[in-house]
Amino acid sequence: MARSVVILGAGITGSLLAWRLARAGWRVTVVEARHVGAGSSSRTAAGIRQQFSTRESVVGMRHSVSFYRRFPDLVGGSGPPIVQNGYLFLHALQEDWEAAQRRVQRQRSWGLAEVEALDARELAPRFPWVDPHAVLGGTWCPTDGFLRPEMVYNEAMAAAQRQGATLVQGAPVTGVEGRLDAVLTPKGRFAADWFVDCTNAWSTRTSRLLGATDLPVFPLKRYLWFLQRDGSMDEATLAAMPLVITPSGAYCRPENRASLLAGWAHDAAPEPAFAYEDQDLIEPAFFHRSGPESVAFQTWANLAEVIPSIGEFAGITATTAGYYATTPDHNPFLDVDPQVPNLVRLVGFSGHGAMLGPFTSLVGEALLTAGRSLPEVQVESETVSTAAFAIGRPFQHAETMVI
Repeated sequence: MARSVVILGAGITGSLLAWRLARAGWRVTVVEARHVGAGSSSRTAAGIRQQFSTRESVVGMRHSVSFYRRFPDLVGGSGPPIVQNGYLFLHALQEDWEAAQRRVQRQRSWGLAEVEALDARELAPRFPWVDPHAVLGGTWCPTDGFLRPEMVYNEAMAAAQRQGATLVQGAPVTGVEGRLDAVLTPKGRFAADWFVDCTNAWSTRTSRLLGATDLPVFPLKRYLWFLQRDGSMDEATLAAMPLVITPSGAYCRPENRASLLAGWAHDAAPEPAFAYEDQDLIEPAFFHRSGPESVAFQTWANLAEVIPSIGEFAGITATTAGYYATTPDHNPFLDVDPQVPNLVRLVGFSGHGAMLGPFTSLVGEALLTAGRSLPEVQVESETVSTAAFAIGRPFQHAETMVI
């Protein structure tokens, strides 16, 4: 008899895991509090990169890029949800630039052969819109880029349902039956052999309902802004731009041929009790209509210091918001819960959930198939330690490349 699983949350992580498990013969039920993609998955900058500082993340992200390129053949849909415009990390301080060059050497040793470290002189012919006097150099990976997240969660969930998975929307978990024999919702009782927490920013509340380990997953508000193209940068140049991270951490990428998406991490207090509607609540200090003192305009000005033609754009047309689910070391938890032996936790992505989705679902399937925590998993032809993602790990090897 096929084993059964209830997946809590229908974002990118839950949808891809549902597809993977249904394809493998599991009886899958996805229980979603609102609707598919209602949480952070629909509010993400959706960058996808392989430029990380830990081997596990680099290998996992190489798999994710490959998966997204093959997405129509594996999952379905009209085309791949990945746009491979590349990622360009720019550096202006000597210490940062030297660290970036060492990191590139490690990344290449971990199989990311195409990543390069380019000094300001080498950047100029490839990226003429970067002010060479504003930076010392940058690291460039042409196979990085960004995703169309709605394609991922919608197509993956549709594919899971074609394989027999059941989707129940508008069904927030209100309690459990037994130790964790079933979850209770307004839409009914859902029993299974295994349960998977894919609620990410909601995970602290989920864990309390399930009687699970209280993980250090902190919801932090993040904002995105959209700038209308104008001036000397033409449509083709904008459309071909990579995702660019300036030395201060402000970043941008094309949304389309007429619009640039921009963001900038800022200090924020965790909001563990946020309401669903708070995802779209814009604080005045971050709203583009609050005037030139807002963080929106500060971000625009910061980008223009490194990419002068952005300073010629017509203006900021929109502000959106959502939540990162951060952890102390910016690595997710991908493990069986030590307090509830039939519960897998796939949460705490620190802004990397969309890009990690294929790797996360692979690890999730491996944990469920084994029925226990695993010291390592097989990722295509390579073996990856799970120590960086284990519940209860010491937070001493933090992911340093966080935006």
